[in-house]
Formats: sequence, structure tokens, C-alpha cells
Amino acid sequence: MKVAGHGAEAKVFETEYLGRDAILKVRPVKKYRHTELDWHLRSSRTKNEVRIIREARNAGVRTPVIYDVDLKECSITMEHIKGKCVKDILDSEPGRSDEICRMIGKTLAELHKAKISHGDLTTSNMIMTPSGELCLIDLSLGSTSIELEDMGVDIHLMKRAFTSAHSGIDDSFGVLIDSYRKNMPDAASVMKRVEDIRERGRYT
Repeated sequence: MKVAGHGAEAKVFETEYLGRDAILKVRPVKKYRHTELDWHLRSSRTKNEVRIIREARNAGVRTPVIYDVDLKECSITMEHIKGKCVKDILDSEPGRSDEICRMIGKTLAELHKAKISHGDLTTSNMIMTPSGELCLIDLSLGSTSIELEDMGVDIHLMKRAFTSAHSGIDDSFGVLIDSYRKNMPDAASVMKRVEDIRERGRYT
């Protein structure tokens, strides 16, 4: 298997599943934790991630198809989404920024209408497929049955990503928000919460 990524919580490998290209995400043992507590944390986070991916997909948001879950190994085998990272597209093709931001805004609205948050929403966690679909990946920090605060945090994180990673096209963030407003009922309340979060951050 080829290593595809490595984070603080999980390792990601390129693999195959029943003849199909796949991604294997494994939450390895943390030896500094008590054995039973470690397994409980890793398995519950694995189950939560699978549930969020499936619920988002059921809500019409493009996410990887789950092929297999092994709670003993705390691993998920899922569809290998082919395409290009949205961050890379925005960096190399700034002329597409408005088009892509409209897609991000609509996708985020669909997620929030289903009461789901991503939890780590950046353009690095989005892939544009060859067919032109925007796919969300790495929903491990997401939640369901969310409130305004969770929605506001998603948008706040997205704004920070545009301010730091995409400063040259940060004006396109307004296109993203316009698209979100058009597709999200009561978007005004969400945006008010975003402003509250921004103000709290200013004084902490």
C-alpha cells in the first residue's frame, strides 16, 4: 500500500477493494493512552466519521462511498476520489475562483440544511472530480444535529482559509457567501453567528 497522508489522528493509504481503487484510513493505537480508553476513542471516532459521511451523502452532498469499516482495527475503506484538490485549482487557476466558490457555497448550504457540519472546512478538504463534482473529504471532525454555532464555525474556518491560503482571490469569498445565502434557509441567522464568532476571536 502507498502512503497517501498522515495526520495527528490517522494514517491514509492508497489501496484496492474488490478490484477498485480505494483509500484506507486507519486510526493507529496511541500507546500513551490506557488500552481500553484508546480503543473506545478510536472506534467511536471511526463510527462517527462513517455516519457523517453517509448522512452527508444521503443529503445530496458528494462524499466518498464507504466500502468497509473495521472497528477492531479502527479503519475505514472508502472510494478513492480522483480529481484535483480545490486548493490547488484556486492557486493555479484563479480565473475559476467565482465558479468554484459558487459550488462551495451551495454544497455547504446543502450540508447545513441537513444539520451536518464539516468541522475542518478548508479548500484542502475538497476535491473537484473529472466530471465536475465538488467532493468533501475528511469529515472526521464533523457533527450532526448541529446548531447555529457549528454552522458559523464552518463558515468562519472557510473565511480564514481564503484570508490566509487564498489572499489573492479573497474577494471571491463574497461569491461563496452569496451562493450560500441563496441556498440556505435562514442564512441571515447563520451569518450573524459568524460575525459573533469573529468578534469573540478578536478579543481572545
